[in-house]
Amino acid sequence: MLEEIAERIKALPPLPKSFHQMTQLCQDPNASVNDLARVIEEDPMMVANLLKVANSPLYGFRREIKSVAQAVGLFGMSTTRSLVTDMSIKKLLQVDMAPYGVSPEEFAAISSLQSALMLQWYSKVDASKVDMLFLAALLQETGKILIADEVVKNNETYQFSSEIANSSNIADVERMFVRMSSSEVTALIFKHWKFEDKMVQAIEYSDAVGTIPEIIRPYALALKIVKTAIPLNAPLSERSVNLALNLIEKEKLDKSSFIEVINKLKEYY
Repeated sequence: MLEEIAERIKALPPLPKSFHQMTQLCQDPNASVNDLARVIEEDPMMVANLLKVANSPLYGFRREIKSVAQAVGLFGMSTTRSLVTDMSIKKLLQVDMAPYGVSPEEFAAISSLQSALMLQWYSKVDASKVDMLFLAALLQETGKILIADEVVKNNETYQFSSEIANSSNIADVERMFVRMSSSEVTALIFKHWKFEDKMVQAIEYSDAVGTIPEIIRPYALALKIVKTAIPLNAPLSERSVNLALNLIEKEKLDKSSFIEVINKLKEYY
């Protein structure tokens, strides 16, 4: 199954032109909110999805968001690029998450919850890391799409989903079936698409925090904490949140800001 996943990654189509246009605009100090809005407005489906996200209670905007420019102005260019990148990738990859026991809509919602937790929590920990971590949190579960696809093709959906349902460590189940965790598969996907090395490494090592270079460790640890609190099989459950709090305590990070954001997200979810 590992070989099939590797071949699938090699055959992935390139990201759309709009992704590269957005990246260039976000790196251009002279680019404006309207420049980015115009790129997004070329894709009506992207516009609809972005406005849907902007009007979600998850982000707590107090008024209805009716235009792309308004959404970009409120989110900021970097966060908007992250949201639209996530939408583009899910559009490119065929999503059947039955082996994980969730629908494509639930999978997308959990990715959004993970990124919202990262944004609201890590802004209070180290705001300088938030832009990269927000995108990484949105995308870190992407590898599950290819793993689920291979599990379905090999007629192992029942066995896989049975293991996932009761597991406190989804990565262990993934390795048992395909010899890789989804974080490692995700990293291979984004290496293929030439994403920033630091982000790719943070995702790759998020299931192996003890074995990585110190410069990557805070990023990988933050991703691990977020997906521990909001796993696909038990998002925001008491067990999941307690496991995440144990990681925070072990690393001597502040628990109070994390708990505050978790409680807000529980109201939404």
